[in-house]
Amino acid sequence: MPVAAHTLLTISRVLTAVGESLRRHPRRITGSLAVLLLGTGVTAFGVAPLAPDAADLPVRQVLEAIQPLAPALAQAQTEALADFRFKLFRTEATRSSDTAASLLRRLNLDDAAADDFLRSDPNAQLILAGQPGKNVTVEASDSQQLLKLSMRWATDDEQMFQRLVIERSSAGFTSRIETAPYTRSAQLASAAIQSTLFAAIDDARIPDGVGVQIAEIFSTDIDFRRSLRKGDRFNVVYETLEADGETMRAGRVLSAEFVNSGKTFQAMWFQPPGIDAAGLPLKGGYYTLDGQSLRRAFLSAPVEFSRISSGFSMRFHPVLQTWRAHNGTDFAATTGTPARTVGDGVVEFAGVQNGFGNVVFIKHRNNMETVYAHLSKINVQLGQSVTQGQTIGLVGATGWATGPHLHFEVRVNGVQQDPMTTARQSDVVPVPTAALPQFRQLANGFRNQLLAAATIDQTRAE
Repeated sequence: MPVAAHTLLTISRVLTAVGESLRRHPRRITGSLAVLLLGTGVTAFGVAPLAPDAADLPVRQVLEAIQPLAPALAQAQTEALADFRFKLFRTEATRSSDTAASLLRRLNLDDAAADDFLRSDPNAQLILAGQPGKNVTVEASDSQQLLKLSMRWATDDEQMFQRLVIERSSAGFTSRIETAPYTRSAQLASAAIQSTLFAAIDDARIPDGVGVQIAEIFSTDIDFRRSLRKGDRFNVVYETLEADGETMRAGRVLSAEFVNSGKTFQAMWFQPPGIDAAGLPLKGGYYTLDGQSLRRAFLSAPVEFSRISSGFSMRFHPVLQTWRAHNGTDFAATTGTPARTVGDGVVEFAGVQNGFGNVVFIKHRNNMETVYAHLSKINVQLGQSVTQGQTIGLVGATGWATGPHLHFEVRVNGVQQDPMTTARQSDVVPVPTAALPQFRQLANGFRNQLLAAATIDQTRAE
């Protein structure tokens, strides 16, 4: 056999054996090959170029004339760069254990003068006073010196917030407190009920105040204490009140939709234009999206949404230790919770009465009377006119009460009635006819927003 043919046959057999071994022991062969390459460093692998050879590409030469910088201008730019200082912006939330020094350290500031000022200035001391969790924003120099500090907080005014500003000047630090209006924006949210309304509110990271409003809006149509079902869902559009871009609090619910046991309820906020007989702007309220008012002559509860501890039924009396009819509703609430009248009327009794303790009786039209018992404080007087939602006292545990709660009764011609039924059967307050065109225009916009809100939870689920 010729030498060349013999050599080719030998190489073919070797390659076949290597391929078979690589198929059976891929990891071992690969590792051996890596060791061989790393150990010797003499083997090179080439990759065939996919692009054309650079030597074959056309060459284009570009010439530009550069004017030399004048010495005076160059000197000015050099001096300007030498004086350049950049600023740093940082934000930190206050902690309960904070001191002025520890807060400045977390803000990466090394400024003894700022520390002294924060500890001595009355306005600056507001930073660490009260509840922790306030956001503090600072503007600092590149040498870690405080230039400006600001902090914002909410007040009882739902239109304005307050801002603390501390600034550095050549004369030292100064502080001031400013009042500024909120910036309002709309937020969309959606959630499904798995256990309770507020569990769903928490899971969706919706403010508690929004959940209270949802319960208030639909309280006449939905019994949130007994009628919620797993799988019920809601969509909501609500305001957020922002201060310098920081969300400070939740505002009003603008529109909402609740599906309870397969039945859909919708609501939107609307304030009719114009003024009333007293020269005041007409009151706003919630309406269905087809124009039916959700405001009724009587509310279903004398306190904001809370847990019912004893309903309108037979019960075992905790003080008398006997079974007897409970012709009212007990609302569990902490001492000091505002108790509100469920409808317009006149106070016909305000004082102490037997097992009721501190109690208020209010006379309404159509021979209706409401009772608010066990109050810790009474805020109205005999003969005083009251309006729906007005605070008439504070929840307590006076009289025959084993703990703080509000005992509430509705009486028609002296006979106790179920408050929920009475609220559902009460008259509605209609939207003015002249405002219907504007109402329908707003309703179309809210309808689209609720559709958009519904997609949020669906996207989260997917």
